[in-house]
Amino acid sequence: MKYIVILMGLFSFFNMQAQIERVEPPFWWEGMQYAEVQILLYGKNIAQYRVESDLPITNVLKTENPNYLFVTIDTKGKKAGNYSISLLQKNKKVANVAYELKHRREGSALRKGFDSSDVIYLLMSDRFANGNPNNNSHSALTDKLNREASDGRHGGDIQGIIDHLDYIQTLGATAIWHTPLCEDNEPQHSYHTYAQTDVYKIDPRYGTNEEYIQLSKALHKRGMKLIKDYVTNHWGSQHWMVKDLPCYDWLHQFPGYGQSTFRMSTQMDSNASEWDKKYCEKGWFAPSMPDLNQANPLVLNYLTQNAIWWIEYADLDGLRVDTYSYNDKEGIAKWTKAIMDEYPHFNIMGEVWLNQSAQVSYWQKDSPISAIQSYNTYLPTVMDFPLFNAIGEAFRAAPSWDKGMIQLYDNFANDFLYKDINNLLIFAENHDTERLNHVYTKIADYKLIISMLATARGIPQLYYGSEIGMAGDKSKGDGHIRQDFPGGWEGDAQNAFTAAGRTAIQNEYYDFTAKLFNWRKDKAVIHYGKTKQYLPENEVYVYFRYNDTESVMVVLNNSEKPQTLQLKRFTESLAGFLRGTDVVSGKEIVLGDTLEIGGKTSFIIMMDKKE
Repeated sequence: MKYIVILMGLFSFFNMQAQIERVEPPFWWEGMQYAEVQILLYGKNIAQYRVESDLPITNVLKTENPNYLFVTIDTKGKKAGNYSISLLQKNKKVANVAYELKHRREGSALRKGFDSSDVIYLLMSDRFANGNPNNNSHSALTDKLNREASDGRHGGDIQGIIDHLDYIQTLGATAIWHTPLCEDNEPQHSYHTYAQTDVYKIDPRYGTNEEYIQLSKALHKRGMKLIKDYVTNHWGSQHWMVKDLPCYDWLHQFPGYGQSTFRMSTQMDSNASEWDKKYCEKGWFAPSMPDLNQANPLVLNYLTQNAIWWIEYADLDGLRVDTYSYNDKEGIAKWTKAIMDEYPHFNIMGEVWLNQSAQVSYWQKDSPISAIQSYNTYLPTVMDFPLFNAIGEAFRAAPSWDKGMIQLYDNFANDFLYKDINNLLIFAENHDTERLNHVYTKIADYKLIISMLATARGIPQLYYGSEIGMAGDKSKGDGHIRQDFPGGWEGDAQNAFTAAGRTAIQNEYYDFTAKLFNWRKDKAVIHYGKTKQYLPENEVYVYFRYNDTESVMVVLNNSEKPQTLQLKRFTESLAGFLRGTDVVSGKEIVLGDTLEIGGKTSFIIMMDKKE
């Protein structure tokens, strides 16, 4: 009889523990401004139970799905330690979880995010380097390693990034933005990881949560920063919650799938029809990417807490938010504000893929454009897609009234539309666009573009591999612009992570890039200085970056022919300066009456002190 009693007790214990299958967020921290935490409890029919805790419970919410309970606890004034959350049937405890409040890092709330003093290196996580071949596939995840397939999983992982931080730092980059690393259990094309299926868990094919922390620590040890790619707009169709929705309106449903029009201008168009606005914002990117409803307070809370959890857990320095302008406008503004309230010196960069400066400006914090509609996103940084478009055309266009270098000038002429021009991400390509070195096949054009990115206002971003001349044709599929970095896999014929392993032309690409971005590191005049630009003549574009103590003259000659500049035209910027040093060549430049510059050549002239 004694053994029967013991067995019954064990059965009751395990049965009790099995009641709660998921707890999210899995833990929290003491001393957070976001002190009221809405904890998601998931388990079969758990909504029938009463909830008790030794943390103050301010609300218990049940949905139409009996497998969910949303329990709000107040952690304000509570010390780090383990607390209890229990489910009771009548007065009998049927399940219990220990909920931990952790000690917060000293100074966590005041962490400094990335800014215009940084250079961001964007890498495609699956395509950069395979540091641990043992995690290439995983028994619980559908999509297996297939390096032969352009859109298959190739095995890049967190350890591969850690292994090559020397390379990235030597290049002059000060921050890494990686494409998403959370679990993506879609049956195919999961390598891009934008259809996530568990947003509290690193995909095992990339590594573990603990390895992600190791990456963060390794970067911080070098004085570098970590930017996590975050997706608020959609999840993957295989997300565990999508398969058992807490409520019908957790997603936008039509019912079920409805295709987005991708016409983001409807989000700010005061003349837009409700139908068009609905099918842009609420429509899905694809059947495999169900669209989240940020207007639902439960969804918004879940996403907000998850983002804060990752910032605190992994000690992040920034977020890049995918498809920012496709979210519910009011919801995403609340999400952004909550994070920036918790971390006032943090930075969040939003993907706003619009082609007009006024429309991009609309999505930046305190924008004079969105103020017309009494709307504020609270988003510090937007991506300068108008400049990206100009770069893609200007250096190859047949010069005319509105084509060629004038396209760069006209882009910067729109800077008055932005509240904070230093918080614009400037780039020539990314993981969704045509490869720069496919658009421009000559290294001379690459050097001109890098010269501009290294000296223009804003936060420059490089895309992995371009610094060694990597190309790719987007018309052949996204996998073609996301090729493996040579040397990132055991057995690769070439190792481009080392100077000895690179070809002469690859080293020319790399050395030029590294020279400019390492020079840029301590140049406050570039980070925060003002800009004065001059209308291009004969495809020569000249602008100055300056502050009270320093001045840099940038000359971009996009003409195939050498040009002679009459310096009298630049007197207001050159007054008092007689000479300077060209950063590219290291040569002294005497600033007399004229300046000679070769065809398809740039000068970046660091002025000597005024005499």
